[in-house]
Amino acid sequence: MGKDIVELPLYYPLTTELDHRSKEYQAEIDDFFDASALAVRAHLDGGRKVAILSIGDPLFYGSYMHLHIRLKDDYPTTVIPGITAMSGCWSLAGVPVVQGEDVMAVLPGTMDEDELAKRLKTCEGAVIMKVGRNLPKIKRALEAAGKYEGTIYVERGTMEGGLHMPLSEKDGDPAPYFSLLLVPGWNGQDRRTKL
Repeated sequence: MGKDIVELPLYYPLTTELDHRSKEYQAEIDDFFDASALAVRAHLDGGRKVAILSIGDPLFYGSYMHLHIRLKDDYPTTVIPGITAMSGCWSLAGVPVVQGEDVMAVLPGTMDEDELAKRLKTCEGAVIMKVGRNLPKIKRALEAAGKYEGTIYVERGTMEGGLHMPLSEKDGDPAPYFSLLLVPGWNGQDRRTKL
């Protein structure tokens, strides 16, 4: 890395190993982002410009948002929108997710299983983020909602080596950190406009 580039440590092990509802998780994540914000603040106060790179859109389930809320009131900020993981993944898979008056839900796989099933029943299409070790629970919620069949599993969808397949063909649990599920609202129907 160049002398003007500082790389902050990743925190993926933290976000995948602790229950996000626990006090331990909240304390560790707050400590991590407080320390990261201090490191960025030191560069800004030193007269440098700082760019923070994000995978996906920085303000949609993105880690950058934690720095943003700690720094935005003290420094001018420009957020450049990115391609969300979900749109990158449905483009990779070539799967139309919703159309017309379909309602789409974006659901975190960390939700309680019954609540996840309930939410899946109230929409035509869905994207389930934060799959990882939650995959077995998510599969049960999809079954309960009658949406398991047709669900697409996508792994590292916006990265080199990304792959996709019907969820029913996914071997083993859990899924890697960078994975999500697409629940198409089209449900296999032919909705081409008739001429």
